[in-house]
Amino acid sequence: MKLAKLSLVAIVVAGLASSSFAADTLADAFKNGKVTGELKAWYFDRDTGDKNTGAIAKGNEDLFSTGVMLGYVTDSLNGLSFGTTFQSNYAPMASKEAKNLYGTDMYGSGAVLSEAYIVYTMKNTTAKVGRQFIASPLVASSGSRIIKEAFQAAVLINTDLPQTTLVAGYSDRFQGRTSDYDRSVPGADSEISSFKKEAVFYGTGTTAGSNVFGFDGAYTAAAINKSITNLTLTGQYLFVNDVEFTNGGDANVFYAEGNYVLPLSNMKLLFDATYRGSRTSNPTFDSFHVEGDMYQGRVGFSELAGFNASFAYSTVCDDQSVLLGAGNGPTTYTAPLIKGAEVTSGANTDAYKFEVGYDFSKVGVAGLKVLGQYAKINQDIPTVIGTVLNGATADTESTYLEAQIAYNLPTIKGLTLSLEYEDGKVEAATTKNTSDMRFRANYKF
Repeated sequence: MKLAKLSLVAIVVAGLASSSFAADTLADAFKNGKVTGELKAWYFDRDTGDKNTGAIAKGNEDLFSTGVMLGYVTDSLNGLSFGTTFQSNYAPMASKEAKNLYGTDMYGSGAVLSEAYIVYTMKNTTAKVGRQFIASPLVASSGSRIIKEAFQAAVLINTDLPQTTLVAGYSDRFQGRTSDYDRSVPGADSEISSFKKEAVFYGTGTTAGSNVFGFDGAYTAAAINKSITNLTLTGQYLFVNDVEFTNGGDANVFYAEGNYVLPLSNMKLLFDATYRGSRTSNPTFDSFHVEGDMYQGRVGFSELAGFNASFAYSTVCDDQSVLLGAGNGPTTYTAPLIKGAEVTSGANTDAYKFEVGYDFSKVGVAGLKVLGQYAKINQDIPTVIGTVLNGATADTESTYLEAQIAYNLPTIKGLTLSLEYEDGKVEAATTKNTSDMRFRANYKF
């Protein structure tokens, strides 16, 4: 029911609060460190609604992947700590056609050091420098594929002001899901990704062949305020310097959100509103038409005898798409569970989504949850001449039915099984039916 809210704040600040200045020596800091891990076995089955011609991202193929995520964080010594995370992926039975279809997001064997950072805390200020996972509205590492995205970055967090968290950050490199996340090589040749001076600019679609652009540093600033009871206000700004192919153009991305929770005797009412916008800095970049505004609203309820539900609406202005941010992690209220937010952020788009979920722990089945979604997305063809990134080539009406079931097995602590299914119908110049099934088995230790 909620968007990701700068969870880096919670991870860094809360994680260090209990252990700051805990170790007396460097040896103790390493000896008292914590090892975490996750074993993954994922099976995906995707039908793009197109015939398999050997091209990337077409056809009906399945892929079985196994992965390991292994992390280690030292104890804190005089406010300093060090952390690392390795990720690996292996798809032992992938066909050539599956490698082509999944080369941009899932297929790519190997291992990568996704996190290697130093954290320093002094009073109410924490700095985290190095390779790291980031979760915020405009800069976000997607974990929906077996290899989670990461950034090489420096992040500063301060909580001196009452009920307020301030964040500042800089990033100069990005690690995608596979080596072909930018669609630059044949999918069958895809391998594990590495850190590059380029990033996914989510919201630009694939009109120009890819949503990946080189850049020369990105800066962000954010604030979260909870001064008013039951109300959370969030704002974030992202500046991306010297975006590739734009003649030295820069991108400015904006985010503002308010979340209000009204507690009642037997449930909570939820009211959410968000603005997203992006601006570019020179004629070359302006010609891509990504100076859009997106407005979103959502109403819902939670904790009603195990049920939760919401209805959301979003709209994007005429002839200008919206950059959602860096990485595939940014989302919208109307994003379909599997298809993702990018289909809702293009120029001339109106989207609606109804969602309902149930927690079976209310009837004695602990750890079992189900979720259903219906999303309808209408996008009209742009009226301007030239390239509109993430624009429609014809008036398009899309509908998505989504279902998810997740079970945290109480008999095996740390083991989670989940199944997601999407049935899509895209009606434009022609009608295309798509489907996507994802099964995940994750064991965390």
